[in-house]
Amino acid sequence: MSDHVPDGTGTAAVSATPAAGERVPAGPAGQDRRVSAGSAGQDRRVSVDSAGQDRRVSVDSAGQDRRVSVDSAGQDRRVSVDSAGPDRQVTDDPVESGQRVFDETIAKDQRVEPRDWMPEGYRKTMIRQIAQHAHSEIIGMQPEGAWITRAPSLRRKAILLAKVQDEAGHGLYLYSAAETLGADRGDLTRRLIEGRQKYSSIFNYPTLTFADVGVIGWLVDGAAICNQVPLCRSSYGPYARAMIRICKEESFHQRQGYELLMTMMRGTPEQREMVQDAVNRWWWPSLMMFGPPDGESPNTARSMAWKIKRHTNDELRQRFVDMSVPQAEALGVRLPDDDLRWNPVREHYDFGEIDWSELKRVISGDGPMNAERIAHRRRADEEGAWVREAAAAHAAKSRAALGEPAATTGARA
Repeated sequence: MSDHVPDGTGTAAVSATPAAGERVPAGPAGQDRRVSAGSAGQDRRVSVDSAGQDRRVSVDSAGQDRRVSVDSAGQDRRVSVDSAGPDRQVTDDPVESGQRVFDETIAKDQRVEPRDWMPEGYRKTMIRQIAQHAHSEIIGMQPEGAWITRAPSLRRKAILLAKVQDEAGHGLYLYSAAETLGADRGDLTRRLIEGRQKYSSIFNYPTLTFADVGVIGWLVDGAAICNQVPLCRSSYGPYARAMIRICKEESFHQRQGYELLMTMMRGTPEQREMVQDAVNRWWWPSLMMFGPPDGESPNTARSMAWKIKRHTNDELRQRFVDMSVPQAEALGVRLPDDDLRWNPVREHYDFGEIDWSELKRVISGDGPMNAERIAHRRRADEEGAWVREAAAAHAAKSRAALGEPAATTGARA
């Protein structure tokens, strides 16, 4: 004899040719059918209630009671076995099925896209990271932007102007990526100004000479490249794709900075001294750019599990040191670390202890330029409000003329 559990149509089926001793009664609604085989303990029943939703297949004393049920939403399907076996459940609950697909996507090293289901923790983590990155690009325009009008030549001015413009574009790419997660860039800007979101600590240091512009290009953009190139393989699609273009432009910025320093190191003793002084001031803050040590990083483990990040803070920091030492030797400058030396056992450079108290102080808002950076960003936001309002009004007018619905931000960060 063969049993068949109905497929949701409200009709239960049994074998067309029942074996001897079996009976197949049908109720008035044709919904309840019983198939029994007598003393062998093989009493099987397939029943469907009036809604066609409850399906039961049961076996008596053999301890093989199995039930497949679907609730009114068609969501809960349970397969259960009594004390003789494990309880198993297969569900089409949107959250559980979404989590299953998400986990498979991460395990297969594929991309999560905006329309895909994702855990709320993943969404919030991505918004936090992308927003912090975007804020850093926008705030990062300030240290070098102050030197545009004071550049030593028209060529240097054009180069610096192009670089600062690139940084603005990077910020806009990243705000757009955050918006695919339901964030609103206006809200993100307010959070930055109010101190509820962070940006890279490196931009809270002053640029005292034009040599600082070159060192920022070499060390700061070099650290950014070490950190950001692996993000081209980040699990969130829009972020990873934005990083491809950003990293290409950052690589160009690093070459610009290094070329400026090479030119200055071929100049006067005062120029060479200016370069060394800038290196002394920016080296340790550049190492802090990668964040706290792995043991004190609250987000690294989860970001690694979700493949948002591909390497830990300490791994990236070591990579940066290994890259920078031979570049410094070629440039003719000394990195300000007496403990910096090659370790043949590890096949990496050892370097001195970082002053993590300084990083904590700067992140908490007590850096040399924190207040000035945020004040400048607040002023720019306020003075640019009329431009944003005019652009929004024009866009709304254009949509109305075309009979299109009004735009909504969908923000839920």
